[in-house]
Amino acid sequence: MAGAVTAVPAPRTGRQVRRYEPVEGLRAHSAALLRQAELLRAGAAALDWRGPQAEAFRWRVEALADRCAKAADGLARSAAQLDAAVRPR
Repeated sequence: MAGAVTAVPAPRTGRQVRRYEPVEGLRAHSAALLRQAELLRAGAAALDWRGPQAEAFRWRVEALADRCAKAADGLARSAAQLDAAVRPR
C-alpha cells in the first residue's frame, strides 16, 4: 500500500471545455476510487498482523474501502445521467 497514488485527472484550466469532458472526468474519478478501494482491501488483507487491534484496523480499512466504492458508484451514476442529458439522441 505504501507509495500507491490515485490516478485522479488534474482539473483543466485555461481552455474551452469540450461538451463531454465532465462526463469523462466523472468516470475517471469513479474508476480511480474503485482502484483505491481495491488497493485498501488488498493491503489490509496482506498484513501479517494478528490480534484485536489488527482486526479493528482491518474493519476500519474495509469501511473506508466501502465508502470509496459507494462514492465511485455515485459518480458513475452521475456520469450516466449527465451523459444522457448532453449526448444527442
